[in-house]
Amino acid sequence: MAAAKTPRSNSTPTPPRLDGLLCFTLYSTMLGLNKVYRGLLKSLDLTYPQYLVMVVLWERDGVNVSEICDRLFLETTTLTPLLKRLEVQGLVARTRSKSDERQVIVTLTPAGRVLAAKAADIPACVGQAMAIDDRKMLELRADLETMRASLNRAA
Repeated sequence: MAAAKTPRSNSTPTPPRLDGLLCFTLYSTMLGLNKVYRGLLKSLDLTYPQYLVMVVLWERDGVNVSEICDRLFLETTTLTPLLKRLEVQGLVARTRSKSDERQVIVTLTPAGRVLAAKAADIPACVGQAMAIDDRKMLELRADLETMRASLNRAA
């Protein structure tokens, strides 16, 4: 599917207004969300991207790198340094697959598993900071997932 085109008009084009751009609203919302996460994750010594990797592993331990990339919409060149830092922190271990040497399997260490309990309240704290009810949160997430899928198809 081709990217959407701007309709042509005989009148002089009006430049976009910042407050009228949905992309700016999403961007500035993410800045606020990242500030909230930064405060919550400080005590865990994790960045937001590292937290997302840990969430993937808390859901299912022993995942290969390409699966983590797929889940987080990341390239391996972005994920590899994150994994190295998590490994240095003693939270994950990376090993080559015995069945396919090309695959790297990421597993939680005991310290990584313990961290899951310390991070358990983070989603509720973020939800509270957003100040929207559960129904609205579910609707918003569904709308954003639909938008993400559409944008990925159009890219």
